[in-house]
Amino acid sequence: MTTKQRVESIMKLLDEYYPTEDKCYLNYEKDYELLIATILSAQCTDDRVNIVTKDLFKKYTSLEAFANASLDELSNDIRSTGFYRNKAKNIISACNTLLNDYNSILPKDVDELIKLAGVGRKTANVIRSHIFNLPSIVVDTHVKRISKKLGLTKSDDPVKIEFELMKILPTEHWIRYNTQIIAHGRTLCKARKTDCENCFLANVCQSNLSEKL
Repeated sequence: MTTKQRVESIMKLLDEYYPTEDKCYLNYEKDYELLIATILSAQCTDDRVNIVTKDLFKKYTSLEAFANASLDELSNDIRSTGFYRNKAKNIISACNTLLNDYNSILPKDVDELIKLAGVGRKTANVIRSHIFNLPSIVVDTHVKRISKKLGLTKSDDPVKIEFELMKILPTEHWIRYNTQIIAHGRTLCKARKTDCENCFLANVCQSNLSEKL
């Protein structure tokens, strides 16, 4: 089976087993709230972030409120997400930049987004995917780990993985690949214990096939 055939099989199976709509696992209502939630998600689970932002977005109800927040108070509000002081600094800085340089509007361009404090390519691509519906590949821990197991990349560098996946995955699948792989990583292909025997991707997974040799 060629790489192209294997990719086609993987995409087809993912669409069969997981919803094809583009789901975001972080809860938000306003565009800037997704930016903040994604900054908080670094080294933290989406579930924990959603618990924190439930109260956070009620307390700080505008971009201006976050921009003018007390560093100590905001740090305390997001403490359970880890690296809280650095995240608080980035949130305050990013919100001030949006207010002062972008007329309170999130930019679409990756190069502009990564100018915001705390924003790397992962966060930028989350925003591009879910706010602007622009084809983007988000490389989180699930995508990195499972893409390597599937044999779609050999790299450990998220940026290299992103560009490698862009070359082999169909553009129309870029956005939902991330959400489908997250779903897969939470069910059958967990980091601590994979369930290869019941995995529908077993016959196209290089890691599983290698173990059988």
